[in-house]
Amino acid sequence: MADELSRRQVILGAVGSGAAVALPSAPSPAVPAGHGRWPIDRIDWAGFLAGADLIWKRLPATWYEGPFLGNGFLGSGIYAEPGANAVRFNVQHSEVQDHRPQFGSLFGLARLPIGYLTLRPAGAITAVDWRLDLWNAELLGTITTAAGSLRLRAYVHSVHPVLQVDVTPTAGERGFTWEFHPAVAVSPRADPVFNKPPPAGYGPNPAPVVTRAGGAEVITQPLLAGGEHVTAWREVTRGSTRTLSAAVAWSHPRRTATPPALRLVTRPVSRQEHRDWWHAYYRKSFLSISDARLQSFYWIQLYKVASAARRTAPVMATSGPWLEPTPWPATWWNLNVQLEYWLIHGSNHLELDAVTRSIDRYRRNLVDQVDEPYRADSAGIPRTTDMTLLNGAGTGTSGFAVGVPGQDPPTPEVGNLTWALHNVWLSYRHTMDERTLRTVVFPLLRRAINYYRHFLTPDADGRLHLPPTFSPEYGVNAPDCNYDLSLIRWGCATLLASARVLRIDDQLAPAWRHILARLADYPVDANGYMIGAGVPFAKSHRHYSHLLMVYPLYERTWEQPDQRDLIDRSLKHWVSFEGALQGYTFTGAASISAQMRRGDDAAFYLGELLRRYIQPNTMYKESGPVIETPLSGAQSVHDMLCQSWGGVVRIFPAVPASWPDVTLHDFRTQGAFLLSAARRGGVTQWVRVRSEAGAPCRLRLGIDGPLTVRDRAGREPRWRRRPDGDIDVELGRGQEVLIHRHGDRPDLTIAPVPAGPPAPPWGMPA
Repeated sequence: MADELSRRQVILGAVGSGAAVALPSAPSPAVPAGHGRWPIDRIDWAGFLAGADLIWKRLPATWYEGPFLGNGFLGSGIYAEPGANAVRFNVQHSEVQDHRPQFGSLFGLARLPIGYLTLRPAGAITAVDWRLDLWNAELLGTITTAAGSLRLRAYVHSVHPVLQVDVTPTAGERGFTWEFHPAVAVSPRADPVFNKPPPAGYGPNPAPVVTRAGGAEVITQPLLAGGEHVTAWREVTRGSTRTLSAAVAWSHPRRTATPPALRLVTRPVSRQEHRDWWHAYYRKSFLSISDARLQSFYWIQLYKVASAARRTAPVMATSGPWLEPTPWPATWWNLNVQLEYWLIHGSNHLELDAVTRSIDRYRRNLVDQVDEPYRADSAGIPRTTDMTLLNGAGTGTSGFAVGVPGQDPPTPEVGNLTWALHNVWLSYRHTMDERTLRTVVFPLLRRAINYYRHFLTPDADGRLHLPPTFSPEYGVNAPDCNYDLSLIRWGCATLLASARVLRIDDQLAPAWRHILARLADYPVDANGYMIGAGVPFAKSHRHYSHLLMVYPLYERTWEQPDQRDLIDRSLKHWVSFEGALQGYTFTGAASISAQMRRGDDAAFYLGELLRRYIQPNTMYKESGPVIETPLSGAQSVHDMLCQSWGGVVRIFPAVPASWPDVTLHDFRTQGAFLLSAARRGGVTQWVRVRSEAGAPCRLRLGIDGPLTVRDRAGREPRWRRRPDGDIDVELGRGQEVLIHRHGDRPDLTIAPVPAGPPAPPWGMPA
């Protein structure tokens, strides 16, 4: 279609300027055979994912080195039992926590360790040869001993919370044994090594009770506050193979966990059902880049997030379902949760979105945890919570309540609910499901912004200012804190846009417009964005809380020419202080660089992440295990390959020169589009877009010159090229188009790209 509009025009709504689009006079002919007329999936999934499998040629010594299994509820990390000739299989569960709110979220509501199984061979372990098979989500391999060998297969079932381990011994190893070791049911934060003294009166729960029932060992852990968790395990022998099944059930306030735990280990589970779930999961999207090491890392993160998350599971705590010694045995809402779940959107895995469900389900707790004078119209989320979003009475070392601007204590950290709702809004934008917008985002964001409204005060010029609040982790309170100003601006703009979508004539709309018009400017100095008024960014700081307006809110962007120098100065100044930087500093810097269209810089920051911080099994640690940083690294890859903020889908916006070839398939974008695209030799070959919601579709293709735009039948849809080079395409619900340079016949095969120089597998391959 020509760039000029015909006289027959259709007006696109919602996004951008409402640009007109042309109606073609006649369909274009279908593309002849040869390279095919529509993209076709030629992915050998089992073979492709085998290239990302983790390999162990020596016995891992810690959780950061070993295989990990999970299904969002039950989790198991596998490594050597310290000081013993045995292999440990940790048994942990994301629902198992204490229920003593008087001791706060980090002690009285903390996640509780359950225990672990040990596989003890007859002979001394001399070698292992293990593979974590991502495609089937199973650990396979052998343990070689002085007496023979043990062939094993282990998995946590994808649908049922059961750990199953098949062990086939040689003759000399038939005497191997299993044993369960219950843990003390106490907050891991109470360990003196962390120097976090528990509150007065806090102590461990009673010792567990071990019994037998139904051929299984049953370990019952009573809790002082009522309820219990029960671990059941048993072995069954079939031929030369012995199969261990282990499960955990939890109940509160009643003690009813034994029957479900026994049912889980006495009823057979289907390995094929387990595999089918994982195969369908992986096939929902595809991504391949010319970087073997990073590509494997990416697919391990997709395995990891599906091992750690389910929509119906608790929101991931700091270490997911795998509870190891940690000072952080809770859910953290001032960065961790947000980063943990970003990658589910682009990778097309909304079935893992526990954030939307939990915020919806436990919204009453969000109201009740702001100070009483504000509960009529406000809500907030504490920095630290249990799975029901409660902090309890936690203060000091035992938890962090919703703060009050201008007051300390408690620490006046108040923006966490607004930031968490940005994640929920992203889920809405990637599905265009108005139920999420109407029932979760709008009413709770209204309350979150109301909380701020109570404290905004005008100066003599009518500019609205915020009393001192806390920019997460910087350590100094500041008025007009950039963390909060950016969230207020995003929140008010989102409420106004949401009200239009939902056709709500809200009485607070004038107040939101007034805030946007009169809110204080972001405090800046010669080095860029400050922490807040009078508080410069002057020390090493791992968190980008002062830069949220740039990323992930995209409220100040590289596409605004007058903002470029400020963004550039701010990024450089932030990463120039080495002392306290951590892994997610580098994922944030990579994503900001991707917004700046600096693909080589983004790739550099991801390379530093892998080199400095990522452990052999792609886990991550600071004072304890934390899961958000590697998962956010996968999101940085997304940001380099596709960005869809602001109503524009940007294809390959920040691809580094070292990635000449890229394939994307069914990558989910805002507007509920599924995007497929291929880049070869540094040039975009073709783009396919499918609309799930019929939303306005604006594309930044990166393809120069005349275009061919056609649907599956070979017809040319209504479309137009805008003066800035973007194109608008009219797509109804369920419709899709293929776009490429006019006159080209691109290869439409969806397949992995050459991975570049070989790289060692993750794990411990040598």
